[in-house]
Amino acid sequence: MQNKILKLSFLLVFTFIGCKAQNKNVDLSEKLTSKATELIDELCEDDRFSGTIIVAKKDSVLYQFACGEASKRFHIKNNIDTKFNLGSNNKMFTGIAIMQLQEKGMLNLNDTIDKYIDSSWIPKKIGSQITIHHLLTHTSGLGDFFNSDFENGSKELFRNIEDFKPLIKTESLYFKPGSNTQYSNTGMLLLGVIIEKVSKISYFDYIAENIYKTSGMTNSDCYEMDKPIENLAIGYYKPESENEWRNNLYKHVIKGGPSGGGFSTVRDLHKFGQAILENRLISKSSMDILSKIHQKLDGPAFDNYGYGYGFVTVKKKNNKMIGHLGGFTGISSGFFISLENEHMVCVLSNYEAVGIQITLELSKLIIE
Repeated sequence: MQNKILKLSFLLVFTFIGCKAQNKNVDLSEKLTSKATELIDELCEDDRFSGTIIVAKKDSVLYQFACGEASKRFHIKNNIDTKFNLGSNNKMFTGIAIMQLQEKGMLNLNDTIDKYIDSSWIPKKIGSQITIHHLLTHTSGLGDFFNSDFENGSKELFRNIEDFKPLIKTESLYFKPGSNTQYSNTGMLLLGVIIEKVSKISYFDYIAENIYKTSGMTNSDCYEMDKPIENLAIGYYKPESENEWRNNLYKHVIKGGPSGGGFSTVRDLHKFGQAILENRLISKSSMDILSKIHQKLDGPAFDNYGYGYGFVTVKKKNNKMIGHLGGFTGISSGFFISLENEHMVCVLSNYEAVGIQITLELSKLIIE
């Protein structure tokens, strides 16, 4: 189930749901506000969306809204500062962290990963073929640690990056690194191993100090789900054969990491977007490298999009948009920002799929 949702979420990246043509003379900010209002009003009223949204242009919030419940058991409503599971949006933080370390001369994107990761993680004959660039662009040939061992095991076992080692130490290559593309959570996890190796602190401490703190994100972290975290939304889903809600506590990791599963708020993601635009996280030259389409993807909506470094990049004429989506059982989220017109959309939901759909509709307006 988990693998299916993750793959579907990424395949949905640019399969938009009926975005209507609008008058090109209308200001983009007005278009986004109007469309967001139209979508959210309908989806909240029908209980098809539970979550939060911010649409902004640089530091100006154009639209924000919260609806639904963070806890159905206690009927606690979502508010604009409710923390939601990001799903794969954590990959953006991992990508930026790697670029920061390259700026400091602590690693090189063309290094093979056996330089940083020993054979207790992955055989040297595999690690010596894979570069950091391959991990960032999902071209490593590695697969997904959300395998049967994870699904059948206790989620309580996976709190630190080291705890995931048993899930990936037997991995083999699906193809020669660099010759093809396959979305790989294992690859992103190994980037976290590299970050810990070169920074000499935990992945979680590195991200907190160098991304959250620098961006002013005060309500973001990889929280442990068996601890009482204030104002945190629980994910909900309905099994295919049933019509009643279930929570996702026994489906997801107990603590997120480099490939996904951390928590944030839409206000914090807005701050993250501002830090990107102001080059406070990495230099403009590094952002140019990170946001380049390194591995092109085929899709129905755009001629020019693909993987950057920890981000998906879309280019259309003189506009470039970067971001990511997150999807899992009881989770859907999205963040996209234009590096040219400086508009951004942040959507977080504790329901499946719908947060992705809203993000895609609004992102289409931003890029076009």
